[in-house]
Amino acid sequence: MRHFVPSRVYVEKGCESYKLGRTLIQKYTDMGIDIIDIDNHNKIPELRERPDADFSKLKDYLVLGIRKSLTHQKNNKTSDFLVPYTSSGCAAMCLYCYLVCTYYTSAYLRIFVNREEMMSKLKRAADKYPGSVFEIGSNSDLVLENTVSGNLEWTILQFSEVDNARLTLPTKFSMVDSLLNLPHGGNVTIRMSLNPQEIISHVEFGTSKLDDRIEALNKLYAAGYDTGILVAPIIMADGYRQMYERLFAKMADKLLPGIQSSVALELIFMTYGTVTQNINEQAFPNAWNLHDKETMAFCGRSRYGYKKDTKEQASEFFRDRIKHYMPEATIAYIV
Repeated sequence: MRHFVPSRVYVEKGCESYKLGRTLIQKYTDMGIDIIDIDNHNKIPELRERPDADFSKLKDYLVLGIRKSLTHQKNNKTSDFLVPYTSSGCAAMCLYCYLVCTYYTSAYLRIFVNREEMMSKLKRAADKYPGSVFEIGSNSDLVLENTVSGNLEWTILQFSEVDNARLTLPTKFSMVDSLLNLPHGGNVTIRMSLNPQEIISHVEFGTSKLDDRIEALNKLYAAGYDTGILVAPIIMADGYRQMYERLFAKMADKLLPGIQSSVALELIFMTYGTVTQNINEQAFPNAWNLHDKETMAFCGRSRYGYKKDTKEQASEFFRDRIKHYMPEATIAYIV
């Protein structure tokens, strides 16, 4: 997969006051990339006014900003708190992207340079809520971001001295080699999102291949990281049972035995936003149409989800196939 090099960089006023900000500004200046000064990373009129057809071009831009809101939100799945962290948005182009529905066409990669402030708050929260798990990757893919900023490596090193809390993050990317020899302290969980290669190829544009994701997961486990797996999002396209059957067979064949015996799988069915649909029709007119009127229904907040009976039947299929191929694995939840 291509190494992300932005075609232009937008820099919020004040970023130069932070070490990471100065480093990234200098890096891209030396590369001859256009640096554009902005007042606010949340409000870039020239980008928000671009038509939906320009979506893929927006993904080539990088925004450097200062994260103002550092409030941790309570969570009840695989973590205790959702943490606004070092980035939002992404350089990949998944057709179902949930961030697009939150940020609309501004789901380009934004990196926040005030990482010391975020880490300080994390450590204080760890002391206040000992034993807690903090999700730091809900707004971006930190493995991808790390290739630009080095923030995930920095985070793991900083948090390795914390012995009363854990960090967790999901990823669709395989670029983990720089993480393998870090003294991570055993308090970081990296959860790999797996989908059939057909779905990765046709829906998750710009992300790592299935085989590469599995290899990366094995490397992380061998390096002592706690690992997890998301089968997500489950997309019930034509022939989905055959596609996911092949996925589980490959997982059983390629994943290290230690992963298979310890993993608690997270199964998440796709929801699909009307905002995303509008963008896809303009930006990717020949791509798969993910909105199936027969199996999906409106579920609020301008989103569609699979109907209850459809999900229940599919869930039974997934439980049965996981038990068949990975009998020692457990299912954390299906939503």
